[in-house]
Amino acid sequence: MVRILHTSDWHLGRSFHREGMLTHQAAYVDHLLEVVDSERVDLVVVSGDIYDRALPPVDAVRLADETLVRLARSRARVVLTSGNHDSAQRLGFSSRLIDEAGVHIRADASGVGSPVLIDDDHGPVAVYGIPYLDPHAVAEPWQLSGRTHEAALTEAMVRVRHDLERQPAGTRSVVLAHAFVAGAQPSDSERDISVGGVSLVPTSLFDGIDYTALGHLHGQHTLTERVRYSGSPLAYSFSEAGHRKGSWLVELGASVLTAELLEAPVPRPLARLHGSLQALLGDPAHAAHESSWVEATLTDAVRPSQAMEQLRRRFPHTLVLGFETPAPSLGAPGRAATHARSDREIALAFMTEMRGEQPTEAELGVLNTAIDACCDDRDVDMLLGDSRDDGDD
Repeated sequence: MVRILHTSDWHLGRSFHREGMLTHQAAYVDHLLEVVDSERVDLVVVSGDIYDRALPPVDAVRLADETLVRLARSRARVVLTSGNHDSAQRLGFSSRLIDEAGVHIRADASGVGSPVLIDDDHGPVAVYGIPYLDPHAVAEPWQLSGRTHEAALTEAMVRVRHDLERQPAGTRSVVLAHAFVAGAQPSDSERDISVGGVSLVPTSLFDGIDYTALGHLHGQHTLTERVRYSGSPLAYSFSEAGHRKGSWLVELGASVLTAELLEAPVPRPLARLHGSLQALLGDPAHAAHESSWVEATLTDAVRPSQAMEQLRRRFPHTLVLGFETPAPSLGAPGRAATHARSDREIALAFMTEMRGEQPTEAELGVLNTAIDACCDDRDVDMLLGDSRDDGDD
């Protein structure tokens, strides 16, 4: 029995609405290593997007390095692939040397079809890491019929199956792929990988594979019992508020496969609140969200003044504020010409239209003071003009 831990989409170096996530990502790595030990994991597979961008920050590279060193010292073998956020060349640097430590980085498309082989009491298991395949990059060398993700991944699976035919009878197979596979729903935090409007690939591409460990989508999905997304270990958008984050613990026997989702630690829960400002501030039912990251949508007919400041008094981790009532359409037909009005009248009209009500006396005083400080002094302008006409410096 081979025990596999399937994870993906770490996105090391990513922030969450400008909140740094590296500390939380490091906590997930600690959790991962604890699971490897406590669950006696034989193989860790990481299906792409190790980093959040091709040029990751130094701290993210340091965390990745520490993670791979710790995994190399663990009981498990490791296979990881590059995703669409990674630089395949940078992630794959020294991969042949690192292989010797039991950490196998598969970032080069030319290596598709060359497995990492492990054994258990039932015989060999061939693990094929397919990096993210840019259809434009592989179309010519692979002589693809079209520049689509389906064409690229189809050719990759042809190469995988060709190698499997040469393996001993009874060899089981595990495939890592980073793609948008039909039957799963994306969230707001995934980057579009469509080329020519075609990004979807069919689940049938993986027919006959004992386990397919998918990456790219940030929610965990079971497309079939043998084809799954692990999702990201942390939430990277409020659309993921309802996700269960974690990794799949897969047991692969001679022919039987079981999978269990092991939930990851949640650094701070997400909450999407909806209602009037006073309702959000006063409703005791929202007490549970006072330590959450909050996305608030206000339904007030008149947009409240200093809404974010008021919300943060109760929900200090409010990150996103939206309004259900549409913003006024500036420049709408029928508006009085601005050239016929004074600066104060224009500013007052703008503020009233945006707020939906007249400013208070105190606000009006601040507004007038600001306008007086910014307006031209016509007397000074006239004097300066006369001096320039006389040729004075």
